[in-house]
Amino acid sequence: MQRLYDFLRRHPTGVDTFWAVLLLGFGSLWVAVDAEGGINRIFAAIFTVGLCLVVALRRKLPVPMLLLTAAIGIGQLICGIPTMAADFAMFVITYTVASAPAVPRWASRCALAGALFGPALSALRFSDAFGSRTISQNVFFTVLLTVPFVLAWVLGDSMRTRRAYWAQLEERAARLEKERETQSRIAVAAERARIARELHDVVAHNVSVMVVQADGAAYVLDAAPEQTRQALETISGTGRQALAEMRRLLGVLRTGEQPEGGEYVPQPGVDQLGDLMEQVRGAGLPVDFQVEGEPRELPSSVELTAYRIVQEALTNTRKHGGPAVGATVRLSYQDDDLDLLIEDDGRGAQRELYEEGGADGLGHGLIGMRERVGMVGGTLAAGPRPGGGFRVSAVLPLKPAR
Repeated sequence: MQRLYDFLRRHPTGVDTFWAVLLLGFGSLWVAVDAEGGINRIFAAIFTVGLCLVVALRRKLPVPMLLLTAAIGIGQLICGIPTMAADFAMFVITYTVASAPAVPRWASRCALAGALFGPALSALRFSDAFGSRTISQNVFFTVLLTVPFVLAWVLGDSMRTRRAYWAQLEERAARLEKERETQSRIAVAAERARIARELHDVVAHNVSVMVVQADGAAYVLDAAPEQTRQALETISGTGRQALAEMRRLLGVLRTGEQPEGGEYVPQPGVDQLGDLMEQVRGAGLPVDFQVEGEPRELPSSVELTAYRIVQEALTNTRKHGGPAVGATVRLSYQDDDLDLLIEDDGRGAQRELYEEGGADGLGHGLIGMRERVGMVGGTLAAGPRPGGGFRVSAVLPLKPAR
């Protein structure tokens, strides 16, 4: 049954043609049998064929078929041809014009006018054929004939409204689906940007440590083999750590692959700053680390931002501070925010050099710091400090901004 239903929906004109042929058979029989009623056989046959054509093409050409039906109805009144079996096509075209969404509203209103006044005109035209009826009987039969036409139009108009409603729902659903796809693409782009920032921090810090250790090992290779061995061990450990973090970061880019532990990327915080200081000191950069205030639990976004800012600032100190440079890191817990201050006493560098990403201009530098601070609603100030060196100051709010 479903296949038959689908076939009929795919071939609406064929279905209408079948009903038109069936109506043509009944209409021809009506014309042949009703000869005693004074029917003009030639005009009746022409009108019957025309009304069957209306049924066959009602969905393909609804407006022209409505006009043809109106012309046939007027022709029946002029020629004195009373109701025929083929007049059933008038019900059909009234419903079709009222229900088709593509039909202009004026055509639907014309169909309604024909449904209201057509039976009355027919009753007036052929009132002599029913001379024995009273006026009240004529009015009753006129109303009785008008009701089916009006109901056909009302049913068609209701179907038109229902179809328009469903079309609106489908359009809204398609629009929502597109919006969801757009939001998904935006989320993916934001995630990739976050991964790019994380990769920059991981690679810049660890590679910087490896470069410093490699330079030191090459310098003391012959004079101090033990220091050389320690430097190589530091390089090896740092390289493994960098590879592990990069592997976890890039795991999010692989569809359907999730690393062990259920997390895609490492989420270091202020508790890991001590380990970072030891690593930096082991790379040859003296760092004075101070914590002020009462430590407490912080939002994960603030912790990650604080860790990455300190990591990036110390990496830039190693890059641009020059020889014999020292740094100070101060972490201060306030009532409503977390203050960070990273200073060094090196030769410093121009602010533009940091903003462009370092000597090669390929990193993120202060731009990456500013993006991180902006995501948590904080402020960042960075630049050369009086007396030499460079200073990075950040204020990270601990409560959402109103």
